[in-house]
Amino acid sequence: MTGEGSHNRIFEVVRRIPAGRVLTYGDVAALAGLPGHARLVGYALHALPDGTTVPWHRVINARGGISTGRAYPGGELVQRFLLEGEGVEFDARGRASLSRFRWDGSA
Repeated sequence: MTGEGSHNRIFEVVRRIPAGRVLTYGDVAALAGLPGHARLVGYALHALPDGTTVPWHRVINARGGISTGRAYPGGELVQRFLLEGEGVEFDARGRASLSRFRWDGSA
């Protein structure tokens, strides 16, 4: 399950995440009609061009953390900085509280 259509569905979901809220990769996949395809969400976000308006930084892993392995060194710090700038807080283990910051998908 790949392709531009799937990526566009993913991007539409991510664009709807309000500032100060997050979704997990699995959440995005489910809301995009692609349940079980969390990795596809990661691939789609990785393919975004520099300067994109898609708020990719609002997607975190199922533990509430920022996934490592970015395309460039320090990418995790950029994501955390952007989220903290929107009011998302991280604990000492580098995790955001999903019960507090997870978006429920409503408009």
